[in-house]
Amino acid sequence: MNPVIQQLQNHYSIRDFQEKPLSTEQIQELVKSAQAASTSSFIQAYSIIGINDIEKRKKLSAIAGNQPYVVKTGQFFVFVADLARHERIAQKLGSSSEALSSTEKMLVAIVDASLAAQNMAVAAESMGLGVCFIGGIRNAIEETADILELPPYTIPLFGLTVGYPVQSSKPKPRLPEAAIYHEDSYQFKDDSIAAYDEAIQNYYQKRTNGDRVEAWSEQISRFLERPSRLDLKQFIEKQQFMKK
Repeated sequence: MNPVIQQLQNHYSIRDFQEKPLSTEQIQELVKSAQAASTSSFIQAYSIIGINDIEKRKKLSAIAGNQPYVVKTGQFFVFVADLARHERIAQKLGSSSEALSSTEKMLVAIVDASLAAQNMAVAAESMGLGVCFIGGIRNAIEETADILELPPYTIPLFGLTVGYPVQSSKPKPRLPEAAIYHEDSYQFKDDSIAAYDEAIQNYYQKRTNGDRVEAWSEQISRFLERPSRLDLKQFIEKQQFMKK
């Protein structure tokens, strides 16, 4: 197994960081690595906002469920689906920006930002740093957008906290390949889920010394019973997306 594959397969989220900021050079390398990701039709429809202001970090942490590792970390980045610069280009050149309001262009921006973020995460781990994605900034997306001073044609998607881990851990078992990988057509494979439920139960039991014993299917069932972030559609439309 080559080092890149080994690093990818050993990934796990870090939720306890040293109070040691990343250097300017490290941040530049991480952003440059993010920018090297593939981008649809070369439109590069995303922005990355580094949050240095501790008060802003505290506000974003509160939105995300009071996650302390948003504040105590090397750097906190927010990835934004961004077509605002494209709208400005259209204005300057006197061309129509109508296409920017389509659902397709929104998806393009979301995919572009996600690919860039994954590149940054891989780069960070190759530097001996740890990462954790923070989707909780969407818990109050309007407030998040206000904190970041976002214009129309932008959506704050998620945060990425990057820093020096306090301690190491082990990857959480993923779904078996049989459940994820399909050939030629989609196929339900319930037997692979049953085996995975048992593996996750064993994982939690060992990790928590028996305090938590829960199958993956039980997690998913509980997750689906709690509708969340129901203000997203209204916010997205306010930002001029999904009009067609």
